[in-house]
Amino acid sequence: MKALLVSPTFSLRCCSSFSPLFVNNFTATTIHYPPQFCSFSSQSVLLLQQKTPFFSFPFSSSSPHPIPRCPFLVSMASSTAQNAPAAGEVNVFQLIQSHQEKAARLPPIEEIRTVLHHSLRGMLSTFSQKHEGYPSGSMVDFASDAYGSPILAVSSLAVHTKDLLANPKCSLLVAKDPQDRTELVITVQGDAVPVAENDKEAIRTAYLARHPDAIWVDFGDFQFMRIEPKVIRYVSGVATAALGSGEFRPEEFKVAKVDPIYQFSKPIASHMNKDHGEDTKLIVQHSTSVSVDFAQILDVDSLGFNVKAGYQGNTLKLRIPFTRRATDRKDVKTLIIEMLEAAKSQAN
Repeated sequence: MKALLVSPTFSLRCCSSFSPLFVNNFTATTIHYPPQFCSFSSQSVLLLQQKTPFFSFPFSSSSPHPIPRCPFLVSMASSTAQNAPAAGEVNVFQLIQSHQEKAARLPPIEEIRTVLHHSLRGMLSTFSQKHEGYPSGSMVDFASDAYGSPILAVSSLAVHTKDLLANPKCSLLVAKDPQDRTELVITVQGDAVPVAENDKEAIRTAYLARHPDAIWVDFGDFQFMRIEPKVIRYVSGVATAALGSGEFRPEEFKVAKVDPIYQFSKPIASHMNKDHGEDTKLIVQHSTSVSVDFAQILDVDSLGFNVKAGYQGNTLKLRIPFTRRATDRKDVKTLIIEMLEAAKSQAN
């Protein structure tokens, strides 16, 4: 049985039938999907729903209401009741659910601004000049300026450059992890305009800071273009019941902060996963009160870190909060040591 811990806004409109059963304080409902609506390997999904008014929703195939935004477990299951999780297993995921609801996280706008700032490549969509009325897509490198606007270094020979000069309206799609479709995806919609002459040196410096080997930016046929956002949209949890989305206006996005700790994610995660895997597992067990089988750090920010963890053959993404906000990279080490010492003390 596969499992994901999620925070749902999951619509039930496409469900064709329901089979409710009860396990402890949870309602376990198997939803059977018509094949055309099912993106999973199995065409039925088991929803574990706590039997309280806050979690309740109508079991009706015609219901337009999404499940309330509260983390729970989604398991791939057959349509038979015997595949429902055992009572003890439900309690474990109830523990995780409670923990994740309280775990400190960056405000969404800061997370989006931070991920975009540290991303290097995305899918640029333009209006095709050659095939009028149709969109055109290109993979492009980019950097962000001081206000979060994407900067492109484009050649006059490129099809997307010709498209943008004819029609500046475009979008840039950026995936936090292109290998994981459930991860955060950001789309910047706006107008691509040539960078003003008096801004070129600062923009060149910012671009080369992110792409130090991009010697072609000084070639005669290259120029810098800035995408001036009209809206910044995001979606996460695609193909799961963790679906979440939102959008920001350019005025608010411009003043949002880039988290100062996120830039150290790769070296911290690499070191911890390579040399201190058991320590990370112990910290996660102490924080969540669940005996996970393994835990690997994915990324780190000022308020905590995200991990991929295993529990009885299931893979979960969990948020592990720091005990306080981290001030710098050295402070992250201090916090992790403190969390490890607390975990060891409790274990003993």
